[in-house]
Amino acid sequence: MTDYAGQLGERLRKIRIQKGMSLQDVQQASQGKWKAAVVGAYERGDRNVTVARLSELADFYGVPVGEILPEDDRAIAAGEPLGRRRVVLDLEGLEKVPETDRDPLSRFTHAIQIQRGDYNGRVLTIREDDLMALALLYQTSADELSRRLGDWGLLSKNGN
Repeated sequence: MTDYAGQLGERLRKIRIQKGMSLQDVQQASQGKWKAAVVGAYERGDRNVTVARLSELADFYGVPVGEILPEDDRAIAAGEPLGRRRVVLDLEGLEKVPETDRDPLSRFTHAIQIQRGDYNGRVLTIREDDLMALALLYQTSADELSRRLGDWGLLSKNGN
């Protein structure tokens, strides 16, 4: 179990308990869409949850995805409200990213560009919650992904 998966699982468990639900209640209330064993595996950190499934589970619980994601210790230590830190990506450096890691990042940044109608292609500013969602694709924490982005040379000199 990764530390991030464990933290994510703890958050999921706390939200379910706050809703006054057992794992069996989740399965019954979702009419079997959410199997008790699967949700339990997410909560224990034994099974990775995709961004899409996490979003669906957040909708089921009636909470924003950001409430489920573990907090970023660096943002809190810096005194920045969660979701306020910005990361500026140098998109011109995407070809430097190892091929096995490039596809999720390319698809994610492209989706944000389409959503915003921002096609300058040079830099892209993403929010903390965007970074956390992207980190889920890489099955890591936002801090670790920030480190990787730096290693890949994608952090803009004008940003973080």
